[in-house]
Amino acid sequence: MKVGLVALHYPLPEHRDEMIARVRQAAQVMAATAGCYAVDCWLSDDGQAVVTTGQWESEQALMAGFAAVRAAGVDFDQDERETRPREVYRLVTP
Repeated sequence: MKVGLVALHYPLPEHRDEMIARVRQAAQVMAATAGCYAVDCWLSDDGQAVVTTGQWESEQALMAGFAAVRAAGVDFDQDERETRPREVYRLVTP
């Protein structure tokens, strides 16, 4: 079953470019993992949220993508560089 993910990150203004770079680095690693259909990085039109999206062939492929990002040493932890907790939505095909 295909799965998706949408995450909204709220970086402090002085960390926005850094957040975008971190997300793009994670997306690059994920995109290279088996079962990843698409990953992308967006910026809300008001500039407040960095939005990440992705689609995988299965939950296992999604988990493998995150494991690959961690193994690659990509920093995607939430910390004081963000103004509020991330909003993460897992999606499944109906």
